[in-house]
Amino acid sequence: MEQNFCQSCGMPLTDGVKGTNADGSINEDYCIYCYKDGKFTQDMTMEQMIEHCAQFTDEMNKQTGWNLTQEQAKEQMRKFFPNLKRWKE
Repeated sequence: MEQNFCQSCGMPLTDGVKGTNADGSINEDYCIYCYKDGKFTQDMTMEQMIEHCAQFTDEMNKQTGWNLTQEQAKEQMRKFFPNLKRWKE
């Protein structure tokens, strides 16, 4: 089964964390932390999102079995995020 990721922060998208559209329906592209009631929850640049997400590196390492430093995590996000719908140019 293909893993879907939030098209804003890159978090794995599972049913419990999907965002909501303006009509209350589930949004299949974004997580609840990034997208609620049809709007992004925070107005930020891609680099600001990377800085925000980097603070969760320890949690990400626990869930994935990785052992990334915050700087390594940021580098990976800088490569991955430009492919996400919110940040594509």
